[in-house]
Amino acid sequence: MATIDQMTNRVVVVGAGQAGFEVCAQLRALEMSGPIALISGETQLPYQRPPLSKAYLLGEMDLERLFFRPAAFYDDHNIDLHLGTDCLAIDRSTKQVRLGDGSTLEYDQLILATGARSIRLGETSGGDLDDVHYMRDLADADRIAKAVRADAKALVVGGGYIGLETAAVLAGIGMLVVVVEAAARILQRVASVQTSDFFRKLHQVHGVDIREDVMLQKLIATQEHITGAELSDGTKLSVDIVIVGIGVRPNQKLAEDAGLEIENGIKVDAQCRTSDPNIFAAGDCASFPHPDGQMRLESVGNAIDQGQLIAKVIMGQDMTYQPKPWFWSDQYDTKLQIAGLSNGHDIVVTRKTSPTAVSFWYYRQGQLIAVDAMNDPRAYMVGKRLIEGGISPDPEKVRNIEINLKELLG
Repeated sequence: MATIDQMTNRVVVVGAGQAGFEVCAQLRALEMSGPIALISGETQLPYQRPPLSKAYLLGEMDLERLFFRPAAFYDDHNIDLHLGTDCLAIDRSTKQVRLGDGSTLEYDQLILATGARSIRLGETSGGDLDDVHYMRDLADADRIAKAVRADAKALVVGGGYIGLETAAVLAGIGMLVVVVEAAARILQRVASVQTSDFFRKLHQVHGVDIREDVMLQKLIATQEHITGAELSDGTKLSVDIVIVGIGVRPNQKLAEDAGLEIENGIKVDAQCRTSDPNIFAAGDCASFPHPDGQMRLESVGNAIDQGQLIAKVIMGQDMTYQPKPWFWSDQYDTKLQIAGLSNGHDIVVTRKTSPTAVSFWYYRQGQLIAVDAMNDPRAYMVGKRLIEGGISPDPEKVRNIEINLKELLG
Protein backbone atom coordinates (compact mmCIF):
# COMPACT_ATOMS: atom_id res chain seq x y z
CA MET A 1 0.00 0.00 0.00
CA ALA A 2 1.30 3.47 -0.86
CA THR A 3 2.60 5.59 1.98
CA ILE A 4 1.76 8.88 0.29
CA ASP A 5 -1.36 10.91 -0.24
CA GLN A 6 -1.84 10.26 -3.93
CA MET A 7 -4.18 13.20 -4.40
CA THR A 8 -1.85 15.87 -3.03
CA ASN A 9 1.67 14.40 -3.22
CA ARG A 10 3.81 16.60 -5.49
CA VAL A 11 6.60 15.01 -7.54
CA VAL A 12 9.15 17.14 -9.39
CA VAL A 13 11.62 15.51 -11.78
CA VAL A 14 14.67 17.45 -12.95
CA GLY A 15 16.01 16.05 -16.22
CA ALA A 16 13.98 14.58 -19.09
CA GLY A 17 16.32 11.84 -20.28
CA GLN A 18 15.62 8.14 -19.95
CA ALA A 19 15.65 8.06 -16.13
CA GLY A 20 13.49 11.15 -15.68
CA PHE A 21 10.94 9.97 -18.22
CA GLU A 22 10.78 6.50 -16.63
CA VAL A 23 9.95 7.95 -13.19
CA CYS A 24 7.02 9.91 -14.58
CA ALA A 25 5.66 7.13 -16.79
CA GLN A 26 5.96 4.50 -14.05
CA LEU A 27 4.26 6.68 -11.43
CA ARG A 28 1.26 7.08 -13.69
CA ALA A 29 1.31 3.35 -14.53
CA LEU A 30 1.13 2.72 -10.77
CA GLU A 31 -1.86 5.09 -10.63
CA MET A 32 -0.22 7.88 -8.65
CA SER A 33 -2.71 10.72 -9.17
CA GLY A 34 -0.86 13.67 -7.59
CA PRO A 35 0.82 16.37 -9.71
CA ILE A 36 4.01 15.52 -11.61
CA ALA A 37 6.31 18.15 -13.12
CA LEU A 38 9.10 17.23 -15.53
CA ILE A 39 11.79 19.88 -16.08
CA SER A 40 14.12 19.97 -19.09
CA GLY A 41 16.58 22.59 -20.28
CA GLU A 42 15.94 21.43 -23.85
CA THR A 43 13.01 22.65 -25.93
CA GLN A 44 12.25 19.27 -27.52
CA LEU A 45 9.98 16.61 -26.08
CA PRO A 46 11.91 14.04 -24.01
CA TYR A 47 13.86 11.79 -26.38
CA GLN A 48 16.19 8.80 -26.52
CA ARG A 49 19.94 9.41 -26.85
CA PRO A 50 21.53 6.23 -28.31
CA PRO A 51 20.36 6.78 -31.93
CA LEU A 52 21.96 10.24 -32.02
CA SER A 53 25.40 8.89 -32.93
CA LYS A 54 23.99 6.26 -35.29
CA ALA A 55 20.63 6.24 -37.10
CA TYR A 56 19.76 9.89 -36.47
CA LEU A 57 23.17 11.18 -37.59
CA LEU A 58 22.89 9.04 -40.73
CA GLY A 59 19.48 10.52 -41.47
CA GLU A 60 17.81 7.12 -41.06
CA MET A 61 15.65 8.23 -38.13
CA ASP A 62 13.61 11.43 -38.04
CA LEU A 63 13.08 13.61 -35.00
CA GLU A 64 9.62 12.31 -34.10
CA ARG A 65 10.92 8.74 -33.84
CA LEU A 66 13.43 9.90 -31.23
CA PHE A 67 10.69 10.97 -28.83
CA PHE A 68 9.78 8.57 -26.00
CA ARG A 69 6.14 9.55 -26.45
CA PRO A 70 4.23 12.19 -28.46
CA ALA A 71 3.05 15.40 -26.81
CA ALA A 72 -0.42 13.96 -26.22
CA PHE A 73 1.01 11.38 -23.79
CA TYR A 74 1.99 14.09 -21.31
CA ASP A 75 -1.38 15.79 -21.57
CA ASP A 76 -3.27 12.52 -21.22
CA HIS A 77 -1.22 11.50 -18.17
CA ASN A 78 -1.26 14.92 -16.53
CA ILE A 79 2.51 15.33 -16.62
CA ASP A 80 3.37 19.03 -16.55
CA LEU A 81 6.28 19.61 -18.95
CA HIS A 82 8.60 22.55 -18.30
CA LEU A 83 10.70 22.64 -21.46
CA GLY A 84 13.46 25.08 -22.29
CA THR A 85 14.17 26.02 -18.69
CA ASP A 86 16.80 24.79 -16.25
CA CYS A 87 16.46 24.10 -12.56
CA LEU A 88 18.75 26.64 -10.93
CA ALA A 89 18.50 25.83 -7.23
CA ILE A 90 16.94 23.55 -4.63
CA ASP A 91 15.69 24.96 -1.32
CA ARG A 92 15.49 21.90 0.88
CA SER A 93 14.10 23.83 3.87
CA THR A 94 10.98 24.91 1.97
CA LYS A 95 11.01 21.95 -0.46
CA GLN A 96 11.04 24.16 -3.51
CA VAL A 97 13.02 24.34 -6.74
CA ARG A 98 13.74 27.58 -8.59
CA LEU A 99 13.62 27.51 -12.40
CA GLY A 100 15.41 29.60 -14.98
CA ASP A 101 12.17 31.25 -16.08
CA GLY A 102 11.78 32.76 -12.60
CA SER A 103 9.10 30.39 -11.37
CA THR A 104 9.27 28.04 -8.39
CA LEU A 105 7.79 24.59 -7.86
CA GLU A 106 7.03 22.91 -4.55
CA TYR A 107 7.73 19.22 -4.12
CA ASP A 108 7.13 16.39 -1.71
CA GLN A 109 9.54 14.13 -3.62
CA LEU A 110 12.24 15.52 -5.89
CA ILE A 111 14.06 13.33 -8.42
CA LEU A 112 17.38 14.45 -9.88
CA ALA A 113 17.95 12.85 -13.28
CA THR A 114 20.41 15.47 -14.46
CA GLY A 115 22.59 13.13 -16.52
CA ALA A 116 26.17 13.85 -17.46
CA ARG A 117 28.06 16.25 -19.69
CA SER A 118 30.87 15.72 -22.17
CA ILE A 119 34.43 16.33 -21.03
CA ARG A 120 35.69 19.24 -23.13
CA LEU A 121 39.04 19.78 -24.74
CA GLY A 122 41.11 22.51 -23.13
CA GLU A 123 41.27 25.88 -24.85
CA THR A 124 45.04 25.48 -25.32
CA SER A 125 44.31 22.41 -27.47
CA GLY A 126 41.73 24.32 -29.53
CA GLY A 127 38.68 23.01 -27.73
CA ASP A 128 36.84 26.33 -28.11
CA LEU A 129 36.95 26.35 -31.94
CA ASP A 130 33.71 26.19 -33.93
CA ASP A 131 34.69 23.05 -35.82
CA VAL A 132 35.10 21.05 -32.58
CA HIS A 133 32.01 18.96 -31.83
CA TYR A 134 30.73 16.73 -29.04
CA MET A 135 28.05 14.04 -29.13
CA ARG A 136 25.81 14.20 -26.09
CA ASP A 137 22.44 15.66 -27.04
CA LEU A 138 20.21 16.50 -29.98
CA ALA A 139 21.77 19.91 -30.54
CA ASP A 140 25.21 18.26 -30.76
CA ALA A 141 23.97 15.73 -33.33
CA ASP A 142 22.33 18.46 -35.42
CA ARG A 143 25.53 20.53 -35.41
CA ILE A 144 27.58 17.56 -36.55
CA ALA A 145 25.06 16.63 -39.25
CA LYS A 146 25.30 20.12 -40.72
CA ALA A 147 29.10 20.07 -40.66
CA VAL A 148 29.85 16.69 -42.23
CA ARG A 149 30.39 16.18 -45.94
CA ALA A 150 31.70 13.24 -47.93
CA ASP A 151 34.93 14.94 -49.03
CA ALA A 152 35.93 16.14 -45.54
CA LYS A 153 38.62 14.82 -43.21
CA ALA A 154 37.52 14.04 -39.68
CA LEU A 155 39.52 13.60 -36.49
CA VAL A 156 37.76 11.64 -33.74
CA VAL A 157 39.36 12.17 -30.34
CA GLY A 158 38.63 9.20 -28.08
CA GLY A 159 38.34 5.52 -28.88
CA GLY A 160 35.38 4.68 -26.63
CA TYR A 161 31.96 3.61 -27.85
CA ILE A 162 30.71 7.10 -28.72
CA GLY A 163 33.88 7.91 -30.66
CA LEU A 164 33.86 4.62 -32.54
CA GLU A 165 30.14 4.78 -33.34
CA THR A 166 30.60 8.29 -34.72
CA ALA A 167 33.68 7.21 -36.68
CA ALA A 168 31.66 4.39 -38.25
CA VAL A 169 28.95 6.81 -39.39
CA LEU A 170 31.45 9.30 -40.83
CA ALA A 171 33.39 6.58 -42.66
CA GLY A 172 30.10 5.22 -43.97
CA ILE A 173 29.31 8.48 -45.75
CA GLY A 174 32.75 8.58 -47.36
CA MET A 175 34.77 10.77 -45.00
CA LEU A 176 38.43 10.13 -44.27
CA VAL A 177 38.52 9.39 -40.53
CA VAL A 178 41.37 9.24 -38.03
CA VAL A 179 40.69 8.08 -34.45
CA VAL A 180 43.22 8.99 -31.77
CA GLU A 181 43.14 7.26 -28.38
CA ALA A 182 45.39 8.32 -25.49
CA ALA A 183 45.29 4.88 -23.87
CA ALA A 184 47.28 1.91 -25.13
CA ARG A 185 44.23 0.58 -26.98
CA ILE A 186 40.71 1.57 -27.96
CA LEU A 187 37.95 0.55 -25.51
CA GLN A 188 40.61 -0.06 -22.84
CA ARG A 189 38.41 1.22 -20.00
CA VAL A 190 35.40 -0.92 -20.87
CA ALA A 191 36.46 -4.05 -22.74
CA SER A 192 39.06 -6.79 -23.03
CA VAL A 193 42.01 -6.89 -25.39
CA GLN A 194 40.04 -9.33 -27.56
CA THR A 195 37.08 -6.95 -28.00
CA SER A 196 39.45 -4.06 -28.70
CA ASP A 197 41.22 -6.14 -31.36
CA PHE A 198 37.88 -7.05 -32.98
CA PHE A 199 36.76 -3.44 -33.34
CA ARG A 200 40.19 -2.15 -34.37
CA LYS A 201 40.19 -4.59 -37.30
CA LEU A 202 36.57 -3.78 -38.12
CA HIS A 203 37.32 -0.07 -38.42
CA GLN A 204 40.53 -0.64 -40.35
CA VAL A 205 38.63 -2.75 -42.90
CA HIS A 206 36.35 0.26 -43.42
CA GLY A 207 39.28 2.59 -43.96
CA VAL A 208 39.44 4.26 -40.53
CA ASP A 209 42.95 5.11 -39.33
CA ILE A 210 43.21 4.05 -35.66
CA ARG A 211 46.06 5.69 -33.69
CA GLU A 212 46.52 4.39 -30.13
CA ASP A 213 48.76 5.54 -27.29
CA VAL A 214 48.80 9.03 -28.78
CA MET A 215 47.14 12.29 -27.76
CA LEU A 216 45.88 15.37 -29.52
CA GLN A 217 48.47 18.05 -28.80
CA LYS A 218 46.79 21.00 -30.48
CA LEU A 219 44.50 21.99 -33.31
CA ILE A 220 45.65 24.29 -36.08
CA ALA A 221 43.15 26.80 -37.41
CA THR A 222 42.74 29.90 -39.50
CA GLN A 223 40.52 32.64 -38.12
CA GLU A 224 37.42 30.75 -39.23
CA HIS A 225 38.10 27.01 -39.54
CA ILE A 226 40.27 24.14 -38.36
CA THR A 227 42.85 23.11 -40.94
CA GLY A 228 44.94 20.56 -39.08
CA ALA A 229 45.94 18.79 -35.89
CA GLU A 230 49.24 18.02 -34.20
CA LEU A 231 49.55 14.81 -32.18
CA SER A 232 51.76 14.05 -29.19
CA ASP A 233 54.10 11.93 -31.36
CA GLY A 234 54.76 14.91 -33.62
CA THR A 235 52.46 13.76 -36.43
CA LYS A 236 50.54 16.50 -38.24
CA LEU A 237 47.19 15.77 -39.84
CA SER A 238 45.03 17.66 -42.30
CA VAL A 239 41.64 18.07 -40.57
CA ASP A 240 38.30 19.73 -41.39
CA ILE A 241 36.16 18.61 -38.46
CA VAL A 242 36.87 17.27 -34.97
CA ILE A 243 34.54 15.03 -32.93
CA VAL A 244 35.46 14.64 -29.24
CA GLY A 245 34.40 11.61 -27.21
CA ILE A 246 36.74 11.45 -24.22
CA GLY A 247 34.19 10.65 -21.55
CA VAL A 248 31.62 12.41 -19.40
CA ARG A 249 31.26 13.90 -15.94
CA PRO A 250 28.07 13.65 -13.86
CA ASN A 251 25.94 16.77 -13.59
CA GLN A 252 26.09 17.10 -9.81
CA LYS A 253 26.41 20.86 -9.18
CA LEU A 254 22.70 21.36 -8.47
CA ALA A 255 22.86 18.64 -5.80
CA GLU A 256 26.20 19.82 -4.49
CA ASP A 257 24.94 23.40 -4.06
CA ALA A 258 21.97 22.03 -2.15
CA GLY A 259 24.29 20.28 0.29
CA LEU A 260 23.61 16.73 -0.84
CA GLU A 261 26.34 14.13 -0.41
CA ILE A 262 28.58 13.69 -3.45
CA GLU A 263 30.74 10.65 -4.23
CA ASN A 264 31.46 9.78 -7.85
CA GLY A 265 28.30 11.71 -8.69
CA ILE A 266 25.21 12.22 -6.54
CA LYS A 267 25.49 9.58 -3.83
CA VAL A 268 22.38 7.45 -3.33
CA ASP A 269 21.49 4.43 -1.22
CA ALA A 270 20.08 1.11 -2.39
CA GLN A 271 16.66 2.76 -2.95
CA CYS A 272 18.17 5.63 -4.96
CA ARG A 273 17.62 8.10 -2.11
CA THR A 274 20.17 10.85 -1.64
CA SER A 275 21.34 12.09 1.77
CA ASP A 276 17.99 13.95 1.88
CA PRO A 277 15.19 11.35 2.23
CA ASN A 278 12.84 13.48 0.10
CA ILE A 279 15.26 13.64 -2.83
CA PHE A 280 16.17 10.78 -5.16
CA ALA A 281 18.69 10.56 -8.02
CA ALA A 282 18.88 8.24 -11.00
CA GLY A 283 20.77 7.64 -14.23
CA ASP A 284 24.20 8.87 -15.27
CA CYS A 285 24.39 11.43 -12.44
CA ALA A 286 23.80 8.96 -9.58
CA SER A 287 26.26 6.63 -7.85
CA PHE A 288 24.84 3.64 -5.99
CA PRO A 289 26.39 1.26 -3.43
CA HIS A 290 28.39 -1.61 -4.91
CA PRO A 291 31.03 -3.98 -3.50
CA ASP A 292 33.64 -2.05 -5.50
CA GLY A 293 32.47 1.31 -4.05
CA GLN A 294 29.95 3.91 -5.18
CA MET A 295 29.35 3.00 -8.84
CA ARG A 296 27.82 4.89 -11.73
CA LEU A 297 26.53 3.05 -14.80
CA GLU A 298 26.23 5.16 -17.93
CA SER A 299 23.63 3.05 -19.71
CA VAL A 300 20.03 3.06 -20.85
CA GLY A 301 19.30 -0.08 -18.84
CA ASN A 302 20.52 1.48 -15.61
CA ALA A 303 18.45 4.62 -16.23
CA ILE A 304 15.29 2.59 -16.92
CA ASP A 305 15.73 0.33 -13.89
CA GLN A 306 16.53 3.14 -11.45
CA GLY A 307 13.73 5.36 -12.73
CA GLN A 308 11.18 2.58 -12.34
CA LEU A 309 12.52 1.64 -8.91
CA ILE A 310 12.16 5.22 -7.63
CA ALA A 311 8.54 5.33 -8.75
CA LYS A 312 7.81 2.08 -6.91
CA VAL A 313 9.58 3.28 -3.76
CA ILE A 314 7.59 6.52 -3.83
CA MET A 315 4.44 4.42 -4.09
CA GLY A 316 5.38 2.56 -0.92
CA GLN A 317 7.02 -0.59 -2.26
CA ASP A 318 10.01 -1.73 -0.20
CA MET A 319 12.53 -2.46 -2.94
CA THR A 320 16.28 -2.10 -3.45
CA TYR A 321 18.22 -1.60 -6.65
CA GLN A 322 19.86 -4.74 -8.03
CA PRO A 323 22.00 -3.69 -11.00
CA LYS A 324 21.79 -5.94 -14.05
CA PRO A 325 24.20 -4.18 -16.40
CA TRP A 326 23.62 -4.46 -20.13
CA PHE A 327 24.87 -2.30 -22.98
CA TRP A 328 24.97 -2.27 -26.76
CA SER A 329 26.78 -0.56 -29.61
CA ASP A 330 26.11 -0.54 -33.37
CA GLN A 331 29.09 -0.03 -35.66
CA TYR A 332 28.78 -0.66 -39.41
CA ASP A 333 26.98 -4.02 -39.76
CA THR A 334 28.13 -5.24 -36.35
CA LYS A 335 25.95 -5.23 -33.25
CA LEU A 336 27.80 -5.52 -29.96
CA GLN A 337 25.72 -6.62 -26.96
CA ILE A 338 27.23 -6.69 -23.47
CA ALA A 339 25.91 -8.36 -20.34
CA GLY A 340 27.57 -7.80 -16.97
CA LEU A 341 30.74 -5.93 -16.00
CA SER A 342 34.11 -7.35 -16.98
CA ASN A 343 36.16 -5.38 -14.40
CA GLY A 344 38.74 -7.58 -12.72
CA HIS A 345 38.41 -10.58 -15.02
CA ASP A 346 41.27 -13.09 -15.05
CA ILE A 347 40.15 -15.37 -17.91
CA VAL A 348 38.58 -14.57 -21.29
CA VAL A 349 37.00 -17.43 -23.27
CA THR A 350 36.40 -17.01 -27.00
CA ARG A 351 33.45 -18.61 -28.77
CA LYS A 352 33.46 -18.03 -32.53
CA THR A 353 30.52 -19.38 -34.48
CA SER A 354 31.17 -17.67 -37.84
CA PRO A 355 33.66 -15.20 -39.40
CA THR A 356 31.46 -12.30 -38.26
CA ALA A 357 29.91 -13.74 -35.07
CA VAL A 358 32.03 -14.09 -31.94
CA SER A 359 31.58 -13.74 -28.20
CA PHE A 360 34.02 -13.24 -25.35
CA TRP A 361 33.15 -14.67 -21.92
CA TYR A 362 34.79 -13.11 -18.86
CA TYR A 363 35.53 -15.06 -15.69
CA ARG A 364 36.87 -13.90 -12.33
CA GLN A 365 38.06 -16.62 -9.95
CA GLY A 366 35.93 -19.16 -11.77
CA GLN A 367 32.77 -17.01 -11.81
CA LEU A 368 31.21 -15.80 -15.08
CA ILE A 369 30.89 -12.03 -14.76
CA ALA A 370 30.34 -10.67 -18.30
CA VAL A 371 29.82 -11.51 -21.96
CA ASP A 372 30.66 -9.41 -25.04
CA ALA A 373 28.73 -10.73 -28.07
CA MET A 374 29.34 -9.46 -31.59
CA ASN A 375 26.55 -10.41 -34.03
CA ASP A 376 25.62 -13.26 -31.69
CA PRO A 377 22.37 -12.45 -29.90
CA ARG A 378 22.01 -16.00 -28.59
CA ALA A 379 25.36 -15.78 -26.77
CA TYR A 380 24.25 -12.47 -25.27
CA MET A 381 20.86 -13.73 -24.08
CA VAL A 382 22.22 -16.98 -22.64
CA GLY A 383 25.16 -15.20 -21.04
CA LYS A 384 22.86 -12.61 -19.47
CA ARG A 385 20.64 -15.32 -17.97
CA LEU A 386 23.65 -17.23 -16.65
CA ILE A 387 25.11 -14.13 -14.99
CA GLU A 388 21.80 -13.10 -13.44
CA GLY A 389 21.27 -16.67 -12.21
CA GLY A 390 24.74 -16.94 -10.72
CA ILE A 391 25.60 -19.87 -12.99
CA SER A 392 29.18 -20.25 -14.21
CA PRO A 393 29.52 -22.89 -16.94
CA ASP A 394 32.73 -24.76 -17.62
CA PRO A 395 34.84 -22.49 -19.89
CA GLU A 396 35.65 -25.46 -22.12
CA LYS A 397 31.95 -26.01 -22.78
CA VAL A 398 31.54 -22.35 -23.65
CA ARG A 399 34.45 -22.55 -26.08
CA ASN A 400 33.10 -25.70 -27.77
CA ILE A 401 30.75 -24.54 -30.55
CA GLU A 402 29.42 -28.09 -30.92
CA ILE A 403 27.61 -27.56 -27.60
CA ASN A 404 24.29 -25.72 -27.79
CA LEU A 405 24.47 -22.73 -25.48
CA LYS A 406 21.00 -23.43 -24.09
CA GLU A 407 22.41 -26.58 -22.54
CA LEU A 408 24.50 -24.39 -20.26
CA LEU A 409 21.35 -23.04 -18.62
CA GLY A 410 20.53 -26.45 -17.24
